[in-house]
Amino acid sequence: MKLLSQLRTSSFQLALLYMVVFATSVFLLLAFIYWRTAGFMTAQTDETIEAEIAGLAEQYRGRGVNGLITIIRERVARDPNAKSIYLLTTDDFLKLAGNIETWPEGSRSESGWINFTLNESVGWTGPERLARARIFEVQGGLRLLVGRDVDELTNLKRVIETAINWGMGITLGLALLGGFLMSRSTTRRIEIINNTSRRIMNGHLSLRIPTRGTDDDFDQLAENLNQMLDRIVYLMEGIRHVSDSIAHDLRTPLTRLRNQLENTLMSVDNDEAREQAGRAVAEADQLLATFNALLRIARLETRGNAADMKPVSLDELVTDACELYEALSEDKDQSFEQSLESGVMIEGDRDLLFQMVSNLIDNAIKYTPEHGVIGVAVRKEGAEAIFEVRDSGIGIPDAEKDQVFQRFYRVGKSRSLPGNGLGLSLVSAVAEIHQGRIVLSDTHPGDTPPGLTVTVRMPAFTEARKRIRAAQAEQPADSAGAEARIATESTGAETH
Repeated sequence: MKLLSQLRTSSFQLALLYMVVFATSVFLLLAFIYWRTAGFMTAQTDETIEAEIAGLAEQYRGRGVNGLITIIRERVARDPNAKSIYLLTTDDFLKLAGNIETWPEGSRSESGWINFTLNESVGWTGPERLARARIFEVQGGLRLLVGRDVDELTNLKRVIETAINWGMGITLGLALLGGFLMSRSTTRRIEIINNTSRRIMNGHLSLRIPTRGTDDDFDQLAENLNQMLDRIVYLMEGIRHVSDSIAHDLRTPLTRLRNQLENTLMSVDNDEAREQAGRAVAEADQLLATFNALLRIARLETRGNAADMKPVSLDELVTDACELYEALSEDKDQSFEQSLESGVMIEGDRDLLFQMVSNLIDNAIKYTPEHGVIGVAVRKEGAEAIFEVRDSGIGIPDAEKDQVFQRFYRVGKSRSLPGNGLGLSLVSAVAEIHQGRIVLSDTHPGDTPPGLTVTVRMPAFTEARKRIRAAQAEQPADSAGAEARIATESTGAETH
């Protein structure tokens, strides 16, 4: 599977294209060499035959037919290996001289050249071989064939062809291997960048893409991306610091203002003034809840994975939260269904987990109409512990499901309801600390209203992990003290 994914990479495809271009160039080069080499050897053979013919023609002009017959016989006698082929016949094909008996069969060119096989059909007594000759007519009605044994030349051509084929195969193999190695090296560096980018997108903003120190294209790309990440983190930290500072600085005067309003509410006798003071106190409480939620989210994000992690029974924790909110559900005459699998353990901070569960149940009750149905479930699927809350409320459009985790984001349908849009931001921060992920889906797809199902998936606390924890508990503690807990007061925040 990994090999197939590498074959689909652009680097391998680029290497494959280079291999095709390189192999084509090598093929054309070898074809040119073969054409020039084979053509030169064939031309040399033809020149030798032409020289033989020129010599015989000169003898014929000086000594006549008898002289021609004599010189042919002499040349045949001096060539026991029969490298040269001769045949002189009369007009009715009666042999006069030569080392073959009859005219060969074969395709004859207009210039008189013929390629044939030396075998029994032409009266050849030796092993079968290939020959090339030229045929022409001599004055007086005689026919003359002069040729050469080209079997060695043909074998040499075959050797060259075989070498070219092997050379092409080796070239393609080496090019393919080189392309694979080159693409694998490139893919490894790209995969490092991708893996680091994915981890950064998952919230590990302190990570940076490693470099090799070679100052090549990948190093320059990594350095530019790292500088961009540094700039983004700097800007994010600046915005977060400003919002956190505002929340922190305004919480104290708001608290004093709220207390003064409450004192005023208790001191006035006029009903209308008491009502106005009561509304002002409620608004101040809402502002304080918003600032507390902002500070809590900021502390969670800063705290990261440094939360006080201990084995927690998820089903027992959810049971406690359900008991707390069941009365609120009864006030709206809602059906509160529970399906809690026992023995589902996770590793986490119980207070933070309780706040996450409480927020989700509170929102389900808030956005489910009277006589609606709310379902709470806990189960284990493989290596994951699942906490799920279902409601039959207004739901969240698919286009906005990824945006509700942003601070202060509220779905249009819920803007008329009380809240500040920080509920799911807090839930998301707690889930991230516990290496969990949140999935939003419709409870009743296609219905109106569709409802909302919030599924939180977290790593289950396995028996092997329990034994590791037990072994660590027997060792002396490394830290001098535990980190202070985050307050778990109700935020009054909502998700939609």
